Amino acid sequence: MKPYIEWTKEELVAEKARLEQEFAEVKAKGLNLNISRGKPAAAQLDLTEGMLTVLSKNEDTFAEDGTDCRNYGVLTGIPEARKLIGDICEVPAENVIVYGNASLTIMFDTVARSFLKGVAGCTPWNKLDKVKFLCPVPGYDRHFGVTEYFGVEMINVPMTPEGPDMDMVEKLVAEDDAIKGIWCVPKYSNPQGYTYSDETVRRFANLKPAAKDFRIFWDNAYIIHHLYDDRQDHLLNIIEECEKAGNPDMVYEFVSTSKVSYPGAGIAALISSEANLKEAQEYMNFQIIGHDKLNQLRHVKFFQNLDGVMNQMKKHAEILRPKFEAILQVMDQELSAWHRFLDKTERWILHLLRCDGGMCKEDRCKSKRGRPYHDRRGRNVSISQRSAGFQHPYCTVLPDTGRAGNRRSGIRAECQTGQHG
Repeated sequence: MKPYIEWTKEELVAEKARLEQEFAEVKAKGLNLNISRGKPAAAQLDLTEGMLTVLSKNEDTFAEDGTDCRNYGVLTGIPEARKLIGDICEVPAENVIVYGNASLTIMFDTVARSFLKGVAGCTPWNKLDKVKFLCPVPGYDRHFGVTEYFGVEMINVPMTPEGPDMDMVEKLVAEDDAIKGIWCVPKYSNPQGYTYSDETVRRFANLKPAAKDFRIFWDNAYIIHHLYDDRQDHLLNIIEECEKAGNPDMVYEFVSTSKVSYPGAGIAALISSEANLKEAQEYMNFQIIGHDKLNQLRHVKFFQNLDGVMNQMKKHAEILRPKFEAILQVMDQELSAWHRFLDKTERWILHLLRCDGGMCKEDRCKSKRGRPYHDRRGRNVSISQRSAGFQHPYCTVLPDTGRAGNRRSGIRAECQTGQHG
């Protein structure tokens, strides 16, 4: 089927009528579909039913060290829960603090603490004229929502199949002490599914930021979320790499069991250096007397160990895999022409982001009409010498004429429809 952009008006009108009829037929079936993003299906939630009954009497509520989990205390989490999270993240339990059910809460709290009290003895961020964060794009909007809430200036960094553009990251953090952090989803990243390469992880660990209080916010949300047994990405351990590089305090790692057990009743954790955890604990002393230890204990008793967690993830994959495959099949069959179009557009966006501010070091990259451009993967993208710019249904990319606009390496983007998306 040819792409819609090549259809005549008459063909489009007829297609619209056909699709409306098809939609009416589906609607008449009375299906109850929830398309909220990120919510596991009921079948996935049912996998954890046994957790609801592992604590059935008072005698079940004591931790291995004798702690009565019904009572106050144990700010950093019960030892066996710290060990379980440590095994998942391949770090010692001493590097783990177990919180409540949401890692996003820990991230928000960490940014808030930095604004209120500062990081590593540095000036609290709320007393600074400017605070900036690097934001790999595309990325997770809830991350960006946290920094937006605090009025942080967010700087886009293009994503590549190997991770964020590290040339740009290294240059920016080394030159600007107002840059205090970077958001990262390092494994099966949202939304593209990229996993950071070994080189990228090592370059993160060896960053030389101008700001002493610069921190990597390493949201390892999908650390064990493999879809196939024989196709699993490997991610270097950022905690170990930072220690090797002499930068043990530069990273905060966040994980949770939201998509392992229950999204609304999992356990979440902060993994970091001794100094960073001490700083977090000092703040927590005034914030809470202890998180839900019964829930921590439920998780340990239900999963038992890392093998139990991984068996659970295999069951999740068995439910999710056919759904993913069905989506990919439909996209390949019905939207292949749009794939080609969007891929071409993506190459433009990657190049324009990379070359902004003179970041591009490639000799072949010339900010002139009619000369070759390249994207992060080294592919050439040329602007036609015969036309004003690269045409697509929404925008025209034109040579910069000096007028106000979105300047990217001598190029200005003008929207033909009056709306940019």
